[in-house]
Amino acid sequence: MSAQDTCGLGSPQRSPGRGAGGRRAPRNLHPLAWWAWALALATAASRTTNPLLLLLVLAVLGYVVTARRSEAPWARGFTYYLWLALTVVAIRVVFRCVFATGVTPHDHLLFSLPHIPTPDWYAGIRIGGPVSLEATLSAAFDGLRLACLICCIGAANTLANPKRALRVLPGALYELGVAVTVALSVAPQLVQSVQRVARARRLRAGRRKGVRALRSIVVPVLEDALERSLGLAAAMDSRGYGRSGTASRRSRRLTGVLMLLGLCGLCAGVYGLLDGTAPAALGLPAFLAGAVLCVAGLLLGGRRVRRTTYRPDRWRAAEWGVAGCGVAAAVLLSATVGYDATDLNPSLYPLTWPTLPLVPVLALLLAGAAGIVSPPPGRTPGPTAVPGPRPTAQPDDATAIAAATTTDRTTSEVST
Repeated sequence: MSAQDTCGLGSPQRSPGRGAGGRRAPRNLHPLAWWAWALALATAASRTTNPLLLLLVLAVLGYVVTARRSEAPWARGFTYYLWLALTVVAIRVVFRCVFATGVTPHDHLLFSLPHIPTPDWYAGIRIGGPVSLEATLSAAFDGLRLACLICCIGAANTLANPKRALRVLPGALYELGVAVTVALSVAPQLVQSVQRVARARRLRAGRRKGVRALRSIVVPVLEDALERSLGLAAAMDSRGYGRSGTASRRSRRLTGVLMLLGLCGLCAGVYGLLDGTAPAALGLPAFLAGAVLCVAGLLLGGRRVRRTTYRPDRWRAAEWGVAGCGVAAAVLLSATVGYDATDLNPSLYPLTWPTLPLVPVLALLLAGAAGIVSPPPGRTPGPTAVPGPRPTAQPDDATAIAAATTTDRTTSEVST
């Protein structure tokens, strides 16, 4: 039932972004908004090794994902990203313990591993030996920072629809965007396949565990992944993916040259900006020239792929709010204003408890406000019963009867 029909029956008209009772209507946020938020939060996490701030980043990610993930298959894999992050931290600590280096006489020794002598050409790396508390904590903090970066990417994959993100890419990057989208959707699809196989094993009373159950899980998952790949390839081929359009060979070559020169200019410009001893022409001028060449290549390459979009994703106030929360957190942790820079990277010599600076904490809490600013994700609930027609109805009341018996169904946005 449309809003105009509802108003015709005498009920109040709802605002475009509000539901019943003044609540926001569920809708799927623009995928680039979640990616901008996640990448900005990853930038903020990369600026610090303070374990308290990194744990706060994980807490923010967990809250936003729990509050705003949908019921889609790709929204069920954040737990696996957490396990992957925990594995990365464990591997980082184990490697630091095995390749024990940088142990000073003032360190607090935990234990000692058997020392394996190495040849002269392998100098500088020591296998085994004493393991100190300071070295272990340093490895754990570095691993925790990498774990936060992994969880940020996992949160973006969980919250954003990868297929919808493909629609907003420029035409020149369409083939690359298809490859990236397929690569990003591999992990959620594998998670879904593993869950489906595990559910089938439970229904069949499968009791094998550990290594013995590996074959009964891996083989169906690989078969399902192969079937999905073939189906995706057939669907993409039928929809004209990879076609060159009306562009000539000269135009394609010119596009490739512009993009290659632009990327070289961007790399040289970034190197010149980061290296203080580099020539002045290698910094900002090279970066701007590379950016101009890349934009020219994108505009020229976009002509050979013409696409039409049904129900395009719109960038509204909620998208600006979500992206702004992440960018504000990244800026506040990069500006180093209002707090000491050593609070972000505490020293382990002497071994003291890390401090919790106020401004970075507020910045990360501001990033967590994305779970409040964003609308609830779109869902597809079942039909809601509406009071039936009046007992005595005349034929002239056919419109009122149809309106009274029509069910109110909320549909989620489906990617095309």
